[in-house]
Amino acid sequence: MELDFSNMGLVLEGGGMRGVFTCGVLDYFMDHHIEFPYIVGVSAGACNGLSYMSRQRGRAKFSNVDMMDKYHYIGLKYFFNQHSILDQRLLYELFPDEILPFDYSACFNNPAHFEMVTTNCVTGRACYLEERQDRYRLIAIAKASSSLPYVCPITYVDGRPMLDGGIVDSIPVERAIEKGYKKNVVVLTRNRGYRKNEKDIRVPRFIYRRYPRLRLVLSRRCQVYNQQLEMIEKMEDAGDVIIIRPEKPVVVNRIEKDVKKLEALYNEGYVCAGQVMSRYLNLE
Repeated sequence: MELDFSNMGLVLEGGGMRGVFTCGVLDYFMDHHIEFPYIVGVSAGACNGLSYMSRQRGRAKFSNVDMMDKYHYIGLKYFFNQHSILDQRLLYELFPDEILPFDYSACFNNPAHFEMVTTNCVTGRACYLEERQDRYRLIAIAKASSSLPYVCPITYVDGRPMLDGGIVDSIPVERAIEKGYKKNVVVLTRNRGYRKNEKDIRVPRFIYRRYPRLRLVLSRRCQVYNQQLEMIEKMEDAGDVIIIRPEKPVVVNRIEKDVKKLEALYNEGYVCAGQVMSRYLNLE
């Protein structure tokens, strides 16, 4: 069955370090010149999607696996000077500017529309942001989309306080449909049948006390995510979406530091992409 990618969207879930699965998928796409006119990414999906937009094959894997091995950029030690569990200066300044420079020109000249999802702390609603000219705003959006609640500071974009887009829209397939793409490829970072087991709890008032609507959406995060997974699986069964996901339960956690596990998950992403695409496009 031949697919026309010119009429399809690409949806990239987040998941922290589980996003190395997505790195493998996107590298497969670049190796086989698979392109989409519209891409929407959340959190790690947004950051990895940037390297896909700039056509820098292997760059996302380098940032997630090789840089983790060399710089160990996740840890409580960064709370002392950055108020973050991540070394944000390394990730959003040194990496794109010095370590492995991001090709802003290629990204901005890419004809595809690329939206990154953030959560507006004031409204508690998802924002779908795109940037085609300003490199600093582009990085700010990616940083905001990946700013995990509780363990990362709020990031300001256009003067508005933002956090991780996955708080309210972890799998933005409805956004892709709203933009006119009735058929979408969705890259997930969990196996089919996965559901969050944690129970939602009401966030106390002293946490994010200035943002009551943010507290509200944080208090029902698990429920909303599980509802999205239910919807996605129904859409998959109906043939409305093509899903690329891990085949087995993922042993990599959101802030995984084990490089061997990360490398294995990247390879799994590449293989799974090949299996799915060969099924639909008869690629070798």
